[in-house]
Amino acid sequence: MTTAESGSFSSAALEKYLSLIDELLAQPFPEANFSDDTGCGGPDHRVRILRASQEFWDDDDGEAARKAEAELRAYLDALIAALTARWDEPLVVDLLPYLRAGLEGEAVSEPINYMSQLAGSMQAWPRRDPGRWLGLAIGQGDKELPLELLAAVGQPLALEPSESGRS
Repeated sequence: MTTAESGSFSSAALEKYLSLIDELLAQPFPEANFSDDTGCGGPDHRVRILRASQEFWDDDDGEAARKAEAELRAYLDALIAALTARWDEPLVVDLLPYLRAGLEGEAVSEPINYMSQLAGSMQAWPRRDPGRWLGLAIGQGDKELPLELLAAVGQPLALEPSESGRS
């Protein structure tokens, strides 16, 4: 288990998350939209919650949230390092323009739309061999809800900006 104080984490958990990422890249996309405790998906995407913190309803001073974020950040950094060794440096995707576009009624493809509602940015790797991209981020639906380490897989067109800079 990760301890935010020491910054250490379980290498077994890291290997498990890398295995889940490999599975996400290999799995066919579902025919219909779904959402469950492990994530969500649809015809062109999948999102997997790799790790989640506790909820923060009683975290008045924000200390528990800071510790949880440090824990998830350690895993995210380790995953980024491992995947960078495999596939080279990731793209840093600013999700704020996608969030704004969605709020203004523009169509934003999934899983970019979903990720933009939870995170400000993500690290992404285009994977040409399976014809997909992988994105990683730490997200949170609201300050009282758990922080989540998320892995998203989508079709290549979802990351290609249109003339307006959005997909």
